[in-house]
Amino acid sequence: MYFTDRGIEELQQRRGNEQVDVEWLAERLRAFVDLNPDFEVAVDRLATFLARDDSDDPDG
Repeated sequence: MYFTDRGIEELQQRRGNEQVDVEWLAERLRAFVDLNPDFEVAVDRLATFLARDDSDDPDG
């Protein structure tokens, strides 16, 4: 288990039954980057990962 899994597990436990809107998620990611600009690249990579469907990958 990676150290970051703790945060993922907390998210799942606290909000696992909720449904979220992608627009809401995008705003939360922007707010996080505003508060933590050092994580801009990581958040951008996560957002790109979430945006792309495996079926969009011509190599996959």
